[in-house]
Amino acid sequence: MQYLLHASYSISVLGVLVIVFGVIGGLIRFLRTELRQVRGINVTDDRKQLRQHLGYYLLLGLEFLIAADIIDTLMKPSVQDIVVLGAIVLIRTVISYSLNSELNHAKPEPA
Repeated sequence: MQYLLHASYSISVLGVLVIVFGVIGGLIRFLRTELRQVRGINVTDDRKQLRQHLGYYLLLGLEFLIAADIIDTLMKPSVQDIVVLGAIVLIRTVISYSLNSELNHAKPEPA
């Protein structure tokens, strides 16, 4: 049972690290894009790629966090914990679906 606790914690940390990595990468891309705009370069496609980049990491991180919540609930399957897990998974799934849908509609034009 202890190994499941460690696995769940590790997966949660991995999910958070994926999100943080994506945000840091997104921030770097954002600053680079804004500097290009100051120079007078058209950055519309760069901004769309930035949204794709950040959205990808947010979705991936959310999937890791959902997996960790499922493992947590397997360790202590009371009715209240299952209801809480269901609510968390539902909320995160709606967020993931919304992000994925928005990213699919905002795909950058191929060069």
